Amino acid sequence: MPGNGAVTRSTLRQQIADALRDEVLAGRLQPGREFTVKEIADQYGVSATPVREALVDLSAQGILEADQHRGFRVPEYTLADYRGMIEARSMVIDGIFHALADGHPAFEDPQDPRVAAALATVRRRGEEARRAATAGDLIILIGYDLRFWRELSALFGNPYLGDFLHRLRVQSWVCAVQQLRRLPDLRGYLWARHTELVDALVRRDAETARGIVAAYNTHSLALIERLSENG
Repeated sequence: MPGNGAVTRSTLRQQIADALRDEVLAGRLQPGREFTVKEIADQYGVSATPVREALVDLSAQGILEADQHRGFRVPEYTLADYRGMIEARSMVIDGIFHALADGHPAFEDPQDPRVAAALATVRRRGEEARRAATAGDLIILIGYDLRFWRELSALFGNPYLGDFLHRLRVQSWVCAVQQLRRLPDLRGYLWARHTELVDALVRRDAETARGIVAAYNTHSLALIERLSENG
């Protein structure tokens, strides 16, 4: 049937992008690691086209960096980069909380079936993220944390804001993982207050929500700064 080739290529593109994203976020692809389209195509036994498209997608997300002459590489983020990411995502999230305080309809009626269902999903993501953080399971935490913030921001109905925040959070995780992997046991180091944040937002308590996120940012930055200094 016409179109089967395109569907297959699109599926491969996503599968390759997902696999490489997981490798970077898990810290298994080290900062500065370089590779070419041909290398990845040979590794997965596929043609170059879906690989190139996947790598371009990951570059657009800030997970990889493209070099016109040498292929692609895992970014080597600095502490200054991480500070900038924290500042940028704080400004975005603070804007969301201001909108909430100013009467944004996202949480106007938590009993509305659609709002209640969406909040229940976000809470489940938060509970899973909390469990992973408490257990020190970084890979599981990253997955649920990204989904938590993605679905939470979606409640505000602005896909541009959600996409921008997601990109910032992915980049900050890529940067943080490069340092967090220095710790042999992550239990007690990872933020786990996702459900508290949901509770504050349901109450339309923007001040408490802002305080929770500010504490999170302070904790994260202090941890990465300490690990960077000890590295």
